[in-house]
Amino acid sequence: MDHNAQLTKHLKWTLAVKWRLYNFKRKTGSCGKVYFENNIRILRYPKNVSLGNHLVIKEGVRVCSCNEKAKISIGDNTTVGYHSFLFASAGISIGRDCLIAPFVYIVDSDHGVLREKPINQQPNAAEEISIGNDVWLGTGAKILKGVTIGDGAIIAAGALVKSNVEPYAIYGGIPAKKIGERN
Repeated sequence: MDHNAQLTKHLKWTLAVKWRLYNFKRKTGSCGKVYFENNIRILRYPKNVSLGNHLVIKEGVRVCSCNEKAKISIGDNTTVGYHSFLFASAGISIGRDCLIAPFVYIVDSDHGVLREKPINQQPNAAEEISIGNDVWLGTGAKILKGVTIGDGAIIAAGALVKSNVEPYAIYGGIPAKKIGERN
């Protein structure tokens, strides 16, 4: 049995899906065999986006390389859930065999907060995000700038991750803290 069968057995490769794949292959830096649902946007610098093979990108996903230097890569056999957002000003790297649940927000920058200036006039501070292989990000998780998530880690639903996560650890809460380990 195909190791990816659970992920792909119910997908229907309709003409519309094949057309979306064709269009995204032309727009992105690289794109393997990816199942794109409807209403997906790859914004600003799509040539900076690299997508592996056997990905499933669900409806409403937004992927944005916010400047010409910011790179985004997603490894093979990964699913990005409904209405998830990936915004990179420095870079976002997601490994293979990952599950990203719906409404996950991954952003590698934030604004300055000095009183002397309106927030919208303050510079962004950006640091790359690295997510290992075999990682599960639960529904509504938020991953902030500079975070590295180790291989095999699990991030609980609704968690706010602002510091590094060890391999095979389970993190949850706001801010996220270690609550367990995978067996």
